[in-house]
Amino acid sequence: MSEIDARGLPCPQPVIKTKKALEEIETGQVTVLVDSPESRENVRRFAQSQGCQVAVREEAGVVFLDITKGTSCQAVPKQSGDVVLITSDRLGVGEERLGEILMHAFLNTLWDYTPKPAKLLFINNGVRLTTEGSEVLETLKLLEKEGVQVFSCGTCLEYYKLKDKLGVGAVSDMYATVDALLAAEKVIRV
Repeated sequence: MSEIDARGLPCPQPVIKTKKALEEIETGQVTVLVDSPESRENVRRFAQSQGCQVAVREEAGVVFLDITKGTSCQAVPKQSGDVVLITSDRLGVGEERLGEILMHAFLNTLWDYTPKPAKLLFINNGVRLTTEGSEVLETLKLLEKEGVQVFSCGTCLEYYKLKDKLGVGAVSDMYATVDALLAAEKVIRV
């Protein structure tokens, strides 16, 4: 059993340290210590994507993720498909309101279009679209119901103080974002 102290480390360092520790063992347990909800979820999600069992416990403000890697564990196959990377709450450069109208039209058209992308990744100012008060929140919920995975950058949500206002999808980290982009059949940047 090994222990990784990832407290205080910025995204995606807790996931990278966990990945390295799991690569060093064939079977066994790795315990990862983190001190933020984002790191807890990022490490948990990553470990489960590798086919590992994860038990989470908290003691005195420290979260312990006990990750068990067994011989029967296998990484969950990476999902391919198209990925749309949305980096702003507006589409294009120019008048602010026009950009908002175009983004709304783009997402509505995307919902009506077939085939749909596998994932929508929201980073930077784009995370504003996935939070309470967004004009496109209902459209994004419809896309999610249709099987499109929706992810918002946790660092970005925290930066804009929107973490507690996420209205659709899941919080992501930079490791998962890079992984999704590199596994994609095609990446469309908006």
